[in-house]
Amino acid sequence: MKNIKKLIRLNKYIAYSGICSRRKADKLIKIGLISVNGKIIKQLGYKVNYDDNIKYVNSNLKFKNKIYILFNKPKNCITTVKDNKNRKIIMDFIPNIYKKLGIFPIGRLDKNTTGLLLLTNDGKLSQYLTHPKYKIKRKYKIYLNKNLNKKDLLILKNGIKLKEGKIKINNIKIFNNNKKSLIITITVGWNKIIHRIFNKIGYKILYLNRIYFAGLKINNNIKLGQYKILSKDIINNIKNINNIHYNEDC
Repeated sequence: MKNIKKLIRLNKYIAYSGICSRRKADKLIKIGLISVNGKIIKQLGYKVNYDDNIKYVNSNLKFKNKIYILFNKPKNCITTVKDNKNRKIIMDFIPNIYKKLGIFPIGRLDKNTTGLLLLTNDGKLSQYLTHPKYKIKRKYKIYLNKNLNKKDLLILKNGIKLKEGKIKINNIKIFNNNKKSLIITITVGWNKIIHRIFNKIGYKILYLNRIYFAGLKINNNIKLGQYKILSKDIINNIKNINNIHYNEDC
């Protein structure tokens, strides 16, 4: 990278170092926590070269190649990159060669929720896929403690009020003719959203598995605790499906 003369925005450099998204990088710049070649930079839109000395406070940042990992999260596993309580975390399943690139999960799954997680060091893509306004689809397979009746099915379709606002389940399907077993589609990623929706109308979720996110699916070749490195074509397909457009060089 050192001989590349092309300039890139400072917030992009920060995001691709793996520490945060571009939006958060702008905040770090504004409050004077970023220096370039020994000089504090507070100017948004400032451009740097790949071989400039970029620091966050006193830590050197390094522009890293983008990587995208599809991970099938097992149960009893925390969605975090570090844990001071010595609990099992998603990074325990990822080789060091990829962890060194500064990857992090896009969104979260609860400890006992299994299924699809996308890990990356692409802060820009993370920003798009987690922002509520883009309405990124998520599908879950769930198993309830009792049959879902018609009255409650209608309530779910019309919407339920939670503290963040009103939420509708976009699509509900009965799975295997069992009214306890459902496949649901939503477009928000609020904390413990599925549990809270069903708890609101008197149901408990005994099993929760995310089977789809932003155009990605878990297939039978990726078992719980396993991962797959995604190609650039797959990532471009995700962007096309979700109508994500941004200039990589800005």
